[in-house]
Amino acid sequence: MNTSASARSMRPLFEGHEWTFDLLKKAYDAIEEVGVGEMGLNLSPNTIEVITAEQMLDAYASIGMPRMYRHWSFGKHFARDEAQYRKGGRALAFELVINSDPCINYIVEENSMTMQTLVLAHAAMGHNHFFKNNYLFREWTRPDAILDYLDFAKSYVARCEEQHGAEAVEFVLDAAHALMAQGVSRHPGSKTARSFERERERELERRVYEEQSFNDLWRTVPKGARGSDPETRGAPPAPIVTADADDAIGLPEENILYFLEKHAPKLDSWQRELLRIVRMLANYFYPQRQTKLMNEGCATWCHYRIMNRLYEKGALTEGSMLEFLHSHSSVVTQPAWNDRRFSGINPYALGFAMMRDIERMTLDPSDEDRAWFPEIAGSGDVMGVLKSVWADYRDDSFVMQFLSPKVIRDFRLFEVRDKAEKPVVDVRSIHNEQGYRNIRRALANHYAVSAQDPDLQIFEADLTGSRRLQIVHRVRHGVLLDKLGCERVLLHVARLWGYRVKLVEIDGVSGKTLREHDSLPIP
Repeated sequence: MNTSASARSMRPLFEGHEWTFDLLKKAYDAIEEVGVGEMGLNLSPNTIEVITAEQMLDAYASIGMPRMYRHWSFGKHFARDEAQYRKGGRALAFELVINSDPCINYIVEENSMTMQTLVLAHAAMGHNHFFKNNYLFREWTRPDAILDYLDFAKSYVARCEEQHGAEAVEFVLDAAHALMAQGVSRHPGSKTARSFERERERELERRVYEEQSFNDLWRTVPKGARGSDPETRGAPPAPIVTADADDAIGLPEENILYFLEKHAPKLDSWQRELLRIVRMLANYFYPQRQTKLMNEGCATWCHYRIMNRLYEKGALTEGSMLEFLHSHSSVVTQPAWNDRRFSGINPYALGFAMMRDIERMTLDPSDEDRAWFPEIAGSGDVMGVLKSVWADYRDDSFVMQFLSPKVIRDFRLFEVRDKAEKPVVDVRSIHNEQGYRNIRRALANHYAVSAQDPDLQIFEADLTGSRRLQIVHRVRHGVLLDKLGCERVLLHVARLWGYRVKLVEIDGVSGKTLREHDSLPIP
């Protein structure tokens, strides 16, 4: 760190802990000069909003999204988080950033001026750049349309509550939220990557069509004449399906919410629209689930680089720098496995360590680095390498490609196998060349969403006869679904489908049936 008098040419941006809006603007301009001017970060326009601790807790409760529709679970989460916060049982995030265009950065009014500078460097620079440039976010999200779509979703849910009752809306949203993880088609295509703006236009088109095609004569038809089946009597007519083969309706189908939205026999159009809203949000959050390690690693490395550069230029006092380093070191701490604070690998710690390691390898590589990473070792282009990594990888591929033996040693990582039938834990990989590769592969699999989520697919559906719906779970490594949780979620599927549903768990290799679940009778 160059701290000579010539290098520290600027006057400090601020002194003391108190912040003002003028100081925030001054600090942001200095941060942007380093982040964009010197580091070459590619950003969306930033909007900075100062909020209270209670507003931050409210943002937690509504899955971090502004303008979210109402649902009872958000209130439950808010009450729990607020109670824990007031009792000192949990800390409050310093910031919250929204992947939108412009990028919204929430900062808490209780922060000191040093912490406001830190979170602006972290969120408005690091997270902003990652959101805009990573390929997953470019494929799966529309930052310029998400806020308008949330406005539409909020007003649509409120309108449904007025027309159909809060309980009826809650009934559908409860089921949709339970199936949110199964509301994603993992290969982005026309049914998942459609823009939020287009989805809103399609709903308006459907509503106009229904109003134009409405015929009041249907009101005079006796209810008993609509069907003799006791389960369908009084229900809206089932959708007309011309195909008589599973492949004609796209089976097997991994996106359960999508299938129910399109083919559930008893759902009204407004209920299908609610499923579509939840499904669109599930797609919006899908890249974030796959890039937690990289996103936080990128933002942490950026704020570390920017804050140090501001100190070198004289823009931060020594007191501010000490406050920053205290906070930063707490964020990137990795508790040991026997520490009471241990809850797994800290994404801030590992992500930052890997970014710093890439920086070290590009500038001062060892012989080991040259053997393992010949493409980047000694290249000297720190920002070029890092920006390429941030753009082209997700967590599992990032770990598989760039986790070095040095970081493995620093974190003291090793691989163990703990099988129920064995009385001891088997240590499979240690710190040798083959062990490094095995550890890297095992950790990459830990971050692979496709390997962690259960492989569930709708395998059979009869839309015109018995209404039979069968879901298949392809079991990996003998890990079955939790029986109680499976039955509860299956009940939500049955409520949306309108009839009883069967789930079959089969071995992913042999195809042998391991267990079957039937949904409980629909209330």
